[in-house]
Amino acid sequence: MKLSTRSLIAPAAALALAAAVLSGCSGAGPDAAYGKGSAAAGLDDPAKKDIAMRLVSSAENSTLDWKSQYKYIEDIDDGRGYTGGIIGFCSGTGDMRRVVERYAKARPGNPLERFGPALRQVEGSDSHAGLGRPFTEAWADAAGDAAFRSAQDAERDASYFGPSVAQAKADGLGALGQFIYYDAYVMHGSGDAEGTVGFRTMRRRALAEARPPARGGDERAYLDAFLDVRVAAMREEEPSHTDTSRVETAQRVFLRKGNLSLDPPLDWKVYGDSYRIDGP
Repeated sequence: MKLSTRSLIAPAAALALAAAVLSGCSGAGPDAAYGKGSAAAGLDDPAKKDIAMRLVSSAENSTLDWKSQYKYIEDIDDGRGYTGGIIGFCSGTGDMRRVVERYAKARPGNPLERFGPALRQVEGSDSHAGLGRPFTEAWADAAGDAAFRSAQDAERDASYFGPSVAQAKADGLGALGQFIYYDAYVMHGSGDAEGTVGFRTMRRRALAEARPPARGGDERAYLDAFLDVRVAAMREEEPSHTDTSRVETAQRVFLRKGNLSLDPPLDWKVYGDSYRIDGP
């Protein structure tokens, strides 16, 4: 889990360290946007999930080619130590360690396994102690192993994708709402940590403003409220989140078009860069 694109995080964001991740359809036309709930394919449909990964990658990696990011790793000066992989697992928050542990179970004796104790020691900090270049090189090299890629996929699903989509479905949300929850999980984690606001607090605040479809509310109105809450948290409570374009010029755009089923074509901007998905 990390905060934004690789190069736009200010060093001052070290104050926003998330010490642990606590694991964060109607038709596409405007008339359908005001339905009580969504019945089309959910985000766990393979084609929709790939769209979700491409959307996240546009914000996290400035590319739609999310499958090329398994090897990625660097310190982006956000106070979370190393950030790496397909959704930005971090050495400071524990999910990077869990990826390495999953990989060790699948491939005992792999070159990353020896860094497990160091990863445990640096959790809750931005320290590189016991890691450094040997670790980053081993991480990048491991991306050539399908078992390592599967370990990243599994951690993404267990800590982020699965819980967020399940909660969105329980709230009666369609694919767009499920993605909005998922992106919040990826960026903020499920629970609060010192200096940060997590998904659960955002959802609680949104519920105070609007009802989701599962409680008899309007889907579009509820998602607008959730995005308002998320943007407020990014701007006011988390100094590393001041750029809100992944919400305002992406998710909010889809919502205003009434595309609750997240159907392509999709056009959006993140950090000033334009992206388009024509199909799965």
